[in-house]
Order: sequence, then structure tokens, then C-alpha cells
Amino acid sequence: MMVFFTVIIALLLAGIGAVHAENELDIGFAPGDCQSIRFDHARYSVCSFDPGQHDIRIYHSSEAGRIYGSFTALESDLSIHGTELLFAMNGGMYHRNRDPVGLYVESGQQLSDINRNEGPGNFHLMPNGVFYMLDGQGGVLETEVYINARISPNFATQSGPMLVIDGALHPRFLVDGTSKNIRNGVGVRDDGVVMFVLSEERVNFHSFGRVFRDRLHIRNALYLDGSVSRMFHAASARHDYGRRMGPIVGVTPKPAP
Repeated sequence: MMVFFTVIIALLLAGIGAVHAENELDIGFAPGDCQSIRFDHARYSVCSFDPGQHDIRIYHSSEAGRIYGSFTALESDLSIHGTELLFAMNGGMYHRNRDPVGLYVESGQQLSDINRNEGPGNFHLMPNGVFYMLDGQGGVLETEVYINARISPNFATQSGPMLVIDGALHPRFLVDGTSKNIRNGVGVRDDGVVMFVLSEERVNFHSFGRVFRDRLHIRNALYLDGSVSRMFHAASARHDYGRRMGPIVGVTPKPAP
């Protein structure tokens, strides 16, 4: 009988260990690295970059005014100028002509105004927010907080909804929400590392927000898009193809001082 109970306890402990491994919270993410993780029965690609080691920018059009629209076009243009594209991800929502829906700032120049309008769709699932880069530091803020902070960023893109707001999930996310999609978003850890996440399976907003809050311990995270979500990562030869996009977040090596 003692052997029987010993086996049962061992099996239970193994099961507990399996649950912990799936939602493990102590795996580090080295800056510049991309990992595939499993969280709550879904897989996600997570890429992290330290702005002190990498140049993180947002791109839309070439110097000639041609909208990039794809990772290939951006990679080719950067290569001409002697810069390697290390990572890229679609960087916010856009109109049919691929112009940004909300605020867009590139190289310190505001090319599209901030959008505070009510309306349909994910962008207007208030509160939405802004991902920005300012003097080598990244940030994600709710739109109204961003406005009140009077930030003058080098790069910025507005999207929505916010996924995590000061450590809390967006108030309108439902645990059993039936709207599921491939999704991507961005958050910034307390140590300044910028984290990009792409779901490898269709998930709802609640599950996607929990990856940032509960797995990556990020207090503010922003949804970038859904069905067009995709990623480029040179080190793993990953190059997702799909519909042409608007803004693109790109990561390149830090220029030598």
C-alpha cells in the first residue's frame, strides 16, 4: 500500500511540475534574443532588445517617399545604407493607403496626429496607447497619460487597445472572450528592455495581455495588430510574409560612438 501511495504522490508532483514548466516565470530573456515560449496552452514568440545595445526605430517610407510595406523593402533599403536589419514587426494600425491611424513620429518629425476619437474596432477600444522611443529609452503609455506627459519622442506609434495598464489588464478584456486571432504587441520592462511578442496561435485579448503581465512582468503593454501580425528575425532566418503593412518597428545594431 505504501508503494502505491508513493507512486501516486510522485505522479501528482510530476503533474505540478509540468504546470509550472508551462507557466514558468524565471526564464531569462537575453537582449537581442528571440524565444518560443508556452503560456496557458498557447505558444508565443518573444523577442527582447536593450536600447543601450540596439537601435529601435519605427519606419514607414523611404527617403524617396515610397511606403516600405514589407520587411523585404525595409531590409533592402537599410542594406543600401550599410545597416543590417536584425528584427522587425508590424508596428501599428493603418488606413487602406497604409498611413498610420493615429500618432506617428519618425526621426523626431510628427507625420500623423494623435487620435482621441471614439469609433469601432480595436484601435478605439479605449484606452489605447503609444509606444515611443526617446533618447535611447523606450516606453508605453496610455494615450491620455502620454499627452499629459508632453513627451517629444524620436519615434512613436499609436495603437490600441492597451493590453496592460499600470499592472492591470485592460478592463474590457474577458477571460472567455470568443474573439481569437494571431496577435502582436510591445511592452517595456522596468529595466528598460523592450519586449515584442507575437502569438503563434489564435488567442483572445485576455490571454494575450496575461503573457505581458504574468509571464514577462511588464506593467504597461500595447497591442499592435491582429490578422496582419508577423515578424522578421535575421538570426533565425525567420521572415513572415503576408499583406502589405503600414508602420514597421525595426531593430538594427547600435551605431558605433
